[in-house]
Amino acid sequence: MPSFAELMPGLARDFEISVVIDTARYLIAACGLALILKLFWRFGLAGRKIQARDATNTDRRREILTSLRTCVVFAISSMLTFLGVVSGVMTILPPITRAGIPYLVLSTIGLILAHDTYFYWTHRMMHHPKLFRWFHRTHHRSITPTPFAAYAFDMPEAAVQSMIVPLWLLAVPMHPLGLLVFLAFMIIRNVMGHAGVELMPRRLADSRWFGWINATTHHDLHHSSFRYNYGLYFTWWDRLMGTEHPEYRARLRGQPAAALPKGGYIPAGTSD
Repeated sequence: MPSFAELMPGLARDFEISVVIDTARYLIAACGLALILKLFWRFGLAGRKIQARDATNTDRRREILTSLRTCVVFAISSMLTFLGVVSGVMTILPPITRAGIPYLVLSTIGLILAHDTYFYWTHRMMHHPKLFRWFHRTHHRSITPTPFAAYAFDMPEAAVQSMIVPLWLLAVPMHPLGLLVFLAFMIIRNVMGHAGVELMPRRLADSRWFGWINATTHHDLHHSSFRYNYGLYFTWWDRLMGTEHPEYRARLRGQPAAALPKGGYIPAGTSD
């Protein structure tokens, strides 16, 4: 393995490239969706708005600034991945291997499923009253989220969420294309979850085959209630653990909100 001094130029270059790529990925996805919402607002999207409340410009500025900070944290994680690959602890496969396309597809799907599980349990952990203030409070300041809230994390939360790729690579070699597909899928689904407008078909609520896919309403209810819907891409962990919002299916169908039970759990430190 090369010495640390020999690795420094590569690490610095990797950090700079990663900051640019992560920032561009976030801005393209968030600004792109925001533009789509604006262009199609009068053509049906206004009727799919989830909350009556509107996000403010102050909310958007906070979301953008904290998301840009998260991009720096993600770049640090990329440096750790670089070190892991150089040291042989992690493996990035060449574009063409004996495993070929089947391995590319299966390993990418596996990473998406692993990320959903990782996100659900780390997310629930960060809602513990003793951890919420330090890990997750900033994200929940977006009670009415916008696409710019996708990376609006406290730095400790950003560090936790950045570790999914390094942890996965410790066990599973990946094609570069598989990682690119995963990162694109992750940011697109992330901004969709914070759109504030339902982007999925309402029939998803009662679909036998596709009802396990999270709609925008799923995560939006998490922001407005603080308690339910911890999953990222899929509903199965919330269903299995009994943490799906009791009104989720009705809200997704477009039915009016029922009166929520009083005394719902709101983590410590969220009063402001």
